[in-house]
Amino acid sequence: MTEYVIERLGHQGDGIAAGPVFAPMTLPGEVVTGTLDGTRLTEVRIVTPSDARVRPPCRHFKSCGGCQLMHGSDDFLAGWKRDVVVQALAAQGIAADVRATITSGIATRRRATFSVRRTKKGALAGFHGRASDVIVEIPDCQLIDPGLKPALEVAKALAVLGGSRKGEMSVTATVSLAGLDLSVVGGKPTDGPLLATLAQACEQHGLARLSWNGEVVAMRHPPTQAFGAARVVPPPGAFLQATPEGEAVLLTAVQDVVGTARRGIDLFAGCGTFTLPLAESAEMHAVEGEAAMVAALDSGWRRAQGLKKVTTEARDLFRNPVMAEDLKYDFAVIDPPRAGAEAQVAELGASKVPVIAFVSCNPVTFARDAKTLLESGYRLEWVQVVDQFRWSSHIEIAARFSR
Repeated sequence: MTEYVIERLGHQGDGIAAGPVFAPMTLPGEVVTGTLDGTRLTEVRIVTPSDARVRPPCRHFKSCGGCQLMHGSDDFLAGWKRDVVVQALAAQGIAADVRATITSGIATRRRATFSVRRTKKGALAGFHGRASDVIVEIPDCQLIDPGLKPALEVAKALAVLGGSRKGEMSVTATVSLAGLDLSVVGGKPTDGPLLATLAQACEQHGLARLSWNGEVVAMRHPPTQAFGAARVVPPPGAFLQATPEGEAVLLTAVQDVVGTARRGIDLFAGCGTFTLPLAESAEMHAVEGEAAMVAALDSGWRRAQGLKKVTTEARDLFRNPVMAEDLKYDFAVIDPPRAGAEAQVAELGASKVPVIAFVSCNPVTFARDAKTLLESGYRLEWVQVVDQFRWSSHIEIAARFSR
């Protein structure tokens, strides 16, 4: 049987041998065999293991697709994620001070999206299997916060009440200060009886809020999140940093960039993850594309005590970026989605904003946008790598740019 030497990890976490040949759950330096299916190895057997290989701490790892890299040591994964950022920057001709990865702890994910399907005997809830649409149940998941685990049983109960045997439901569960906040997509259309049944289920299971196909159907308590001194009720399914630890690291990095500056703008502000804590010492203008998140941010600011002035604006920053001549602030914070923010970054580059705190969830688009800022006269002072999505290939970044 042909042996393959794993040369590196791809951005999705698979090992890559010459060819290329992709081998899941392998590490650089390992010698492996398997059955070649196109460019992918199946039935992989490790002939010579890497020193970085560890016993996965979760019994679901081999079948569940929720984690890709649980077979690598913590030190290896932290180094690999830093190297991914270094290589992405190098591909754009950028050398930078890239700081060591800060990784969130085990069982700290406060938000997860579960796949749920109604069956003849009840329902299944969990994550999809590796490279499969089969749902794998995960009662002993080592990834999610203990407060999130009850959502699995609630999701199954909801599938029995309002799921279809023909399709799959997606249940986004979030730990809030008031309890579990569940947002269900893919359930049956609601009518009077189903609405009443779902409201009863919300009460029975002690949920803070239950949303169904984008609409709030029941709320026992507002599912608040703490952003600094403010308390915010995000709209159903709204973006939230994956772990409290990861959010704290990113916020600390952003505050390090901002320092004692007095007036700033937060681009792609979401519900106020950075805007509201920064408003403890600086006047802020928050810009976000989704009006519901803007409204949540504004409401949180108005109810908080002791914050500086915060103004808000609902604006599509992809189609209608804030122009350079309007960026008259002491600092800017920008936290775009995975696609990056080419149009808005071009305007930042043409502005006179002294410092920029750049948060990103994609090293490749971050490096592309960083090159634009560097060519516009900014200096990249440092990059902090953050691992909120432990055991996955996902990487977060915070960086400081200055004129």
